Amino acid sequence: MNPGAVVALVIAATLWGTTGTAASFFPEDVSPIAVGAATMGIGGMLLLLFARRRALAVLRHRAQRRWVALGALGVVVYPLAFYSGMDLAGVAVGNVVALGSGPVFAALLEWLLERRPLSRRWVIATAFALLGIAALATSRAIFGDGASEEGRPGDAPVLGIAVALLAGLAYALYTYASGRAMATGGTSRGVMAAMFGLGGALLLPVLLVTGAPLLQSPATVGIAGYLVLGPMVLAYLLFGLGVRELRSSHVTTITLLEPVVATVLAVLVVGERLAPLGWGGVVLILVGLSVLVSARRTPFSSERL
Repeated sequence: MNPGAVVALVIAATLWGTTGTAASFFPEDVSPIAVGAATMGIGGMLLLLFARRRALAVLRHRAQRRWVALGALGVVVYPLAFYSGMDLAGVAVGNVVALGSGPVFAALLEWLLERRPLSRRWVIATAFALLGIAALATSRAIFGDGASEEGRPGDAPVLGIAVALLAGLAYALYTYASGRAMATGGTSRGVMAAMFGLGGALLLPVLLVTGAPLLQSPATVGIAGYLVLGPMVLAYLLFGLGVRELRSSHVTTITLLEPVVATVLAVLVVGERLAPLGWGGVVLILVGLSVLVSARRTPFSSERL
């Protein structure tokens, strides 16, 4: 496994883990739909601007264009579902369910579309991670700690979990599609710019309809700016490097670090509470990550998932 690709994904996942905490500082009249549309809409267009020549080369290639179009659907759905899931179920639970379900959906896509079996190491690593996710979610269900002290997040946890699962499917879809586009010869930067640029263009109308409250103060503009430039532009450039070298099932498992970061920040900054069972879940996720990352790199053409 390429150490540089792993480091790039770890940094990206850490940046993503800050999104829920940052979004929690928006006033209540800023909807999660507006936040998601702004983050991916503006961020996607910036990615396209930074690598427009490479993106155009990808879009001219028939096979790459098809995968980019499929992935763009995931790009559109993911931010709307992700921020809505956090708003309904709480920052930590929304993150945990959305990102924790990603490896499962990614593996299903690889099995359905490529008939590739899962490796023993991947199964063990993901099992640890999913047990950790279950512990996190269960601790919040039992102890009722899904909301912050102010009570804003977590008003509809069941609906929030369902929406977060949709986000997980969308995340796995664009991860898988970007990997397939790169496998046909597209550059990582070109594929990510084309995919997120197309998805971003589709999100801009949503932003125009819902985004006015984002401009109400310098603080809201600053938070939105951070979400666009940090967890979106920088993180997805790093994400593209990781996808280029690793399979989508490995990528989604490594990025399970995001809900760990999100959970810690939700507790320390937002004021959400985490029971001992939940902290045990964090440990299990880290164990799963260490199992996967310790794998030796094998050639892309011969690696068994």
